[in-house]
Amino acid sequence: MGRRVKDFIEISDYTSLDSLINTLVAIRDNLPEDAEPELKLRGDDVFGRRLTISYLRELTQEEADCDARYTGGVVETDPHLDDLRQKLDKIPFRDEDVRRVA
Repeated sequence: MGRRVKDFIEISDYTSLDSLINTLVAIRDNLPEDAEPELKLRGDDVFGRRLTISYLRELTQEEADCDARYTGGVVETDPHLDDLRQKLDKIPFRDEDVRRVA
């Protein structure tokens, strides 16, 4: 199984009951089998309330290609950084060298 992401569907509070039921049935019927959907009521009196359905889905091909650019490649370390890291590791650390801000 590939990487999955959480996606959201929001339904505003200004809808009829029949429309809401039809919308929820359509959403349920079109979700992937292993989507693990959750329904939450979000919002407040000022900005309005809405039903939020969250579910897990596979990445689209475009999302997977973009994600591979940032997470798929192996990061090679610079040999000069390794040399510098080894030199710094050899320097002894003393507590009195640390300046404390009061």
